[in-house]
Amino acid sequence: MNRKPTATTAAGVTSSSSVFGAPCWVSLMTRDLRAAQDFYGAVLGWEFRPARLGEEFSVALEDGNPVAGIGALASALQVAVAWTPYFAVQDADQTAARIRERSGTVAVGPVGFVVGRGALAADRDGAVFGIWEGQLLSGWETWRAAAPAWLRLQTRDAFEAAIFYGEVFDWACGRPGCCDVEYEGDEVVLRSAGHVVARLSSGALEAAPDPAVRPRWEVHFPVRDVDARVAAARRHGGTVIHHEPGAHATLRDPDGGLFTLTARTTAE
Repeated sequence: MNRKPTATTAAGVTSSSSVFGAPCWVSLMTRDLRAAQDFYGAVLGWEFRPARLGEEFSVALEDGNPVAGIGALASALQVAVAWTPYFAVQDADQTAARIRERSGTVAVGPVGFVVGRGALAADRDGAVFGIWEGQLLSGWETWRAAAPAWLRLQTRDAFEAAIFYGEVFDWACGRPGCCDVEYEGDEVVLRSAGHVVARLSSGALEAAPDPAVRPRWEVHFPVRDVDARVAAARRHGGTVIHHEPGAHATLRDPDGGLFTLTARTTAE
């Protein structure tokens, strides 16, 4: 039985309770940690350090700042290799219950770690996401302010998805610290502390044979030279799914994980 951590955190450490409902991290679940580090190090220039969650986890650094996590968990948990966004929650058990009540799926967890508890879930259309209760990574405020990654949910119906996630994560609930939701054209825009942290877009196809077209959370990494990164990905075994020169590209790493590069000047 997993012991639930107390709500108390050390001075200067951000708790998931203070930024509830907001994306708080992105992580790649892969089969081979070293191979993933080699690929993303070569393509994105990341360096890596061990994470506090255990030896199968590492934190990717860009210019010394935390960008993302990589964990060798796909084989152990029998889940697909994928980039996954995590959302901060006050109570992982309560949030997991909300997901199930609204016809979502909780695939793994909540599982206890040294500094918190996490779970993997999927919304009603099958888009996978994570939840996290506890301490956030040291330097998380820098992570949010620098926006090293931002998210887009490609879903069947953005407005219906916004209702699902809003009820699960207390978006636009009026409580201090909650995320704000705005409707801009055909998209739903999510803001945390004034920063655009996610967009929800319609048009995904549940039964599409191409996983890039199915409902999913896209993880976008802003870079200074999209074309150079695409060339590096090709040299190191990656696959180009879509490439608009100079603007953005969707790639698949050698283990199957999809991610998107966006020109830094046009990223949120």
